[in-house]
Amino acid sequence: MYEFLDRVDAGRKLGLALDRLKGGDVVVLGLPRGGVPVAAEVAKALDAPLDVIVVRKLGVPFQPEVAMGDIGEGETRVLDGRVVSLARVTDEDLAAVERRERALLEARLERYRKGRARTDLTGRTAVVVDDGIATGSTARAACQVARHLGAKNVVLAVPVAPAQALDSLSEADQVFSLIFARNFQAVGYCYRDFSPTRDEEVVQLLDEAKRRVHRVRAGLVAGTDQDVEIGVDGVVLHGNLHLSAHCRAVVVFAHGSGSSRHSSRNRYVASVLQGAGLGTLLLDLLTPAEEVDRTSVFDIALLGGRLGAATRWLNSKEGTAGLRVGYFGASTGAGAALWAAAESGAEVDAVVSSGGRPDLAGARLEAVRAPTLLLVGSADLQVLALNRQAMSRMTAPVRLEVIAGATHLFEEPGTLGQVAALAKGWFARYLMPEAATERNPEAAL
Repeated sequence: MYEFLDRVDAGRKLGLALDRLKGGDVVVLGLPRGGVPVAAEVAKALDAPLDVIVVRKLGVPFQPEVAMGDIGEGETRVLDGRVVSLARVTDEDLAAVERRERALLEARLERYRKGRARTDLTGRTAVVVDDGIATGSTARAACQVARHLGAKNVVLAVPVAPAQALDSLSEADQVFSLIFARNFQAVGYCYRDFSPTRDEEVVQLLDEAKRRVHRVRAGLVAGTDQDVEIGVDGVVLHGNLHLSAHCRAVVVFAHGSGSSRHSSRNRYVASVLQGAGLGTLLLDLLTPAEEVDRTSVFDIALLGGRLGAATRWLNSKEGTAGLRVGYFGASTGAGAALWAAAESGAEVDAVVSSGGRPDLAGARLEAVRAPTLLLVGSADLQVLALNRQAMSRMTAPVRLEVIAGATHLFEEPGTLGQVAALAKGWFARYLMPEAATERNPEAAL
């Protein structure tokens, strides 16, 4: 049985459990890559800054899988003297291994921080977070590195760990886990969605955390997240609503078949839009029972009708009434988004289709008035052809962007980041024209 929906869900629960640390001089450190989405939620809950802590194993030269130590930032090095002695590793061998591993460590840090300085840990409480512990070797090294970087107290916090791990992790002052599993098999068994975390998601989470800290210091509200339930035609649809500070518009996500509001891809794109000041509503258009029925999954009229109902719900609620609305549709969700946008009186200001099937909107394509951006991978040949056909039938402003080298789900390195950036630009242009004009006065001409 799954204990967590995904890393975000695990991070929120972990953050609530660590509430006693709130108000202290805390820095939350996520272990890349999977630990960072968990750490980001913990940092939000504790109103604390977020950073990464990257460690590299120093392997014995003739047997690299055997660790003789670890390195971290700031020339930090932790050695296992017993292994070094038994393996008869010379100073020259050790220096060569460290040089190689430190170059890899620095490259990874540069990729994540983009030139930003490391958060100072001197005299502070460092909360080291991962998505779970298996052997504990990486967590031990991270705690040691945090200590060497000046942390006064080191707390290791994870959603799940083997029961026997508590006594063996002496490198931390405190070890906290929501679950200490007695019959531990693997970390991923505790998650419904344990899909890989991408480098660009780590970068986006660090960027958003930095903006959050700046907003808090400036006295601004950082934004709110809430799970919502929307009643439509006798069923209840579940979603997650995020409203940024001074929110002017909200983007509703319509996912495709086989996905959900917990999709790591949609959550990543949503985080990019949130960073631009947009609100987001990640929404399941079908109930769990309906999701296993293939006829419902491809019932575009049903999906589009519910998307329209969710939009009317937004327009009726205090806090979201009067906001501009955009749709982000993936796969079959794109057909539903365009179907809903074609409704008479639909108040939809922009649509983005990601790897979508706009052709599923059928004859309604001609009635769409909202500016529409079609994003397709160059290697997704069949869907690319369907998008070109749909584009030829539309009378609304429409643009097709082909992501080089990408397949249907944009799983290739950097391609999902391109999707998110293009979507952000499109929605900023049509949902926040005042902001675009403020940044570039010529945009209004």
